[in-house]
Amino acid sequence: MGTNPGTSRESRQSGLSRARSATRLPAQDLDRARRFYAEKLGLEPVDERPGGLLYRCGGTEFAVFRSTGVSPGTFTQMGWEVDDLESVMSELAQRGVVFEEVDAPGFRTSGGISEIEGNYPSKGARGERGVWFRDSEGNLLGIGELVV
Repeated sequence: MGTNPGTSRESRQSGLSRARSATRLPAQDLDRARRFYAEKLGLEPVDERPGGLLYRCGGTEFAVFRSTGVSPGTFTQMGWEVDDLESVMSELAQRGVVFEEVDAPGFRTSGGISEIEGNYPSKGARGERGVWFRDSEGNLLGIGELVV
């Protein structure tokens, strides 16, 4: 059976499928957010403008921008993938980062770490181990390590 050229995966992809994505996180107090990212995460902005700070990590970017809105903090708004979760957790805990504990049906942390079976099979993983914490503005941030 032939394929319709108008329905191939490549023809359905938009220009966004080839673009880099970048996260934007709201902050009610940009100075407080700058201190948090520097002191707790060891990150300094690579660029800034009135009302915004730009950070780079591992070839990607995220920005923290001044906002009058409040982050709901009820879902992961940004995450990092790391190779050694315990090492990163230890470093961040020494800097004062507090990791979230979750105890919900089907989702539980132990020592701050959640084991998530079946996450990211397309990356060759059996699952993921993850942790979450909040920044100074209430944004929920995550760190994950693939389980291969």
